[in-house]
Amino acid sequence: MADSRKDLFDRVNRILIVKPSALGDIVHSMPFLYAVKQRFPWARIDWVVAHGLHTFLEGHTMINRLWVIKKDQWKKLNRLKLTLTEINDLRRGLAEQDYDVCIDLSGLFRSGLISGFSRAPVRLGFKESDEGSPFFYTHKIHGSMNIHAIDRYLKIAEFMGCPTDQIVYPFAPFNPVPAICKDLPEKYAVISPSAGKPANQWPARRYGELAARLDLPVVVIAAPAEADIAQKVVDASQGNAVSIAGRTGLKELCAVIQNAKFFICNDTGPMHMAAALNVPVFAIFGPANPVRTGPYGKIHTVIRKDYSCAPCYAWQPCRKWGFRCMQDLDVDEVFDVIREKLV
Repeated sequence: MADSRKDLFDRVNRILIVKPSALGDIVHSMPFLYAVKQRFPWARIDWVVAHGLHTFLEGHTMINRLWVIKKDQWKKLNRLKLTLTEINDLRRGLAEQDYDVCIDLSGLFRSGLISGFSRAPVRLGFKESDEGSPFFYTHKIHGSMNIHAIDRYLKIAEFMGCPTDQIVYPFAPFNPVPAICKDLPEKYAVISPSAGKPANQWPARRYGELAARLDLPVVVIAAPAEADIAQKVVDASQGNAVSIAGRTGLKELCAVIQNAKFFICNDTGPMHMAAALNVPVFAIFGPANPVRTGPYGKIHTVIRKDYSCAPCYAWQPCRKWGFRCMQDLDVDEVFDVIREKLV
């Protein structure tokens, strides 16, 4: 590290990480957190996180304080006055903490603004960030958009002089056998049929038909609002699947996934939890780019059609016709890949 850069991190005692969402992105940030803590074991590390996802980080031994924001409500005009009060309270609260370094891993206007609220003399973010957020940074790091998100975050860790030779996911403590696990089969696979974007979702019925062919019983997971998708999987599974949609918090979900033999999914947050927990993942991809957001690690498998137009990030005209890269992928193709890998 050049002397001038080394001087930036000579006296670091208070660090703020800004990564409010989404679930998969927060999981991707865990190796970054680990690397920073190895470099600055004495430092206090705080984290800005979205309400609802904060439970995933609660009780984390490497995080001193969570700043929980209701970002999804900030855009609602009918609560503008309350939102402005919340933002002002956050601004004043962060400014009082005397942070030495603030790292914005999100790269949006909102996260850049929060970085500015910190008043940290060193504020780090990516050159490629969106919505004008680099305006708030004192140092802009080239992260590249052509590498996995985990490796991209570690570019900032490298800039800070942190060791990045190990990929370690320091999860917050969770009960490995919560009550819900006692209701599940002794051995099972997990299917996560929903996705953040409809374009990334393989049809639920096909997941059910796939479940019917597996040698293990299947546990279907989904958020409460996606319980109908989970039920479609169950209905098509010929009795080989059960749904626990909406019955787990994020930490209980960690336990359910950790105890699974393997995990089948779209590009979704729980996929990254499974990859981090070293559970073999079979991830179905279409418009999304597995290089950037696929399951991280050699034991995982991405299943996709070899179409020249994919990935297209759901912006190509074919979205009008249902994304053939997902619709053309049949159950036989997916099942054959899984069977071959598990032999």
